[in-house]
Amino acid sequence: MRHLRSLFFLSLLSLAVFSCKNDDPDPDPEGPTGAADIDKYAVKNASDAAAGWDITKNVTLSADTIWTLKGYIYVKNGVTLTIEPGTIIKGVKGQAGAPANADKPGTIIVEKGGKLIANGTAEKPIVFTSSKAAGQRQYGDWGGIVLIGKAKTNQPASNPFEGGIRGQYGSDDVATDNSGSLKYVRIEFAGTSLSTTANSEINGLTCYGVGSGTTLEHIQVSYSGDDSYEWFGGTVNAKYLVAFRGWDDDFDTDNGFSGKIQFGVSLRDTAVADQSSSNAFESDSDANTTGTEPFTSAVFANISVFAANGTPNAVQSSKGSGKYQAAMHLRRQTSLSIFNSVLVGYPQGLRLDDDRTLANATAGNMQLRGIVFSNMTTPVLGAGPSGHAVTNDQAIAFFDMTDSKNQKAVTLTDLLLNTANFNLTQPNFLLQANSPLLKDAVWTGKGADTFFTQTAYRGAFDGTNNWTSGWTNWDPQNTPYEVVQ
Repeated sequence: MRHLRSLFFLSLLSLAVFSCKNDDPDPDPEGPTGAADIDKYAVKNASDAAAGWDITKNVTLSADTIWTLKGYIYVKNGVTLTIEPGTIIKGVKGQAGAPANADKPGTIIVEKGGKLIANGTAEKPIVFTSSKAAGQRQYGDWGGIVLIGKAKTNQPASNPFEGGIRGQYGSDDVATDNSGSLKYVRIEFAGTSLSTTANSEINGLTCYGVGSGTTLEHIQVSYSGDDSYEWFGGTVNAKYLVAFRGWDDDFDTDNGFSGKIQFGVSLRDTAVADQSSSNAFESDSDANTTGTEPFTSAVFANISVFAANGTPNAVQSSKGSGKYQAAMHLRRQTSLSIFNSVLVGYPQGLRLDDDRTLANATAGNMQLRGIVFSNMTTPVLGAGPSGHAVTNDQAIAFFDMTDSKNQKAVTLTDLLLNTANFNLTQPNFLLQANSPLLKDAVWTGKGADTFFTQTAYRGAFDGTNNWTSGWTNWDPQNTPYEVVQ
């Protein structure tokens, strides 16, 4: 069996897009699908290489191969990249001074009209990970996965994407647009800043204007060097998301994102934080609070967030250059809503930032219901720029609204979490019998949407169904990834 095989080559520079060494002396020139018309030469000249390599015809990556990902790889309009269950893809860090596109970290970028079909199974998840050997992997070893769709955002059509990704937001408004399907996928050691300049980052999984025809289910982002997940506008929905030991934020929503997310868990390493201050949820409508619609109005439900089980870490972290800030930092006119979620161990619980955000909240556009805060130094506070600050009393009054049934100061021991809940290598999130989280979920307002499974419990787990079992990996640093014979 071939363990390693080449698919695309840069003809002039001899740099592979997806590449690997082959223990056959004469690799099959027709690639893994066996189709003679597969375009193996993604780039024809160096000027194209500088912008990125293109996949211009449908391609399938097979599970009998460990693929290597170098530079920015664009899946073009009308093209589908399919990845078989159980496939392993290793991303390479960009090399400063390398020719053309090879200076950029390995990144899959699905352009508008393109599709990524990466449907693993619980038994055979698809793994995107670092190309480095076990024990040597680090945050930001490669770029990540970027999906770009045609659903609406609130950004000017001419605005560029972050991280030097080619193209612009445009003015599309196709709510049901389909960028493909990701099921049972792990993304490890991705997410990186390309420079010290603002907006130069790539996240573990990034969605720009991705539509609701796209499927995102059972995804684990681990050791991301920036946010684990970030949505810039769009309408895509998702279920069963894991954010593990991320560097910056876990769930970052911006630019008019209006999708629905149910069942997600964040488990943090409290020694690692970003210089911008790390949050579980960070949400903006737009960076300059211009009032441009649509406002960010995504709805999350059944999310469990676990940071510190001791004193929340608000000081400079030992491994990063930043510190932890808030379980929820809601700012810049966002109307993000969160239902039936438990958040533990941040210096701040809700940081309600800017009176224009408060206006959305008091108008009923932002709904926080069935929320449980535990082990927070300051459970609820107001914040904001000069002339637009929210007072602590205003923030507390919103959080404590009678129909919200929120709790802001539950003792950690009273939650009856699993004894292995904060274990960073073998966590177990199933609740103990008689945990108060097993009941009292609230499904009013936006939570009544038929997308949501109306659980009795709050948080991502009950006492019996561990949906992370089998397909996740809590120790990817020491996993020797090889093709299974």
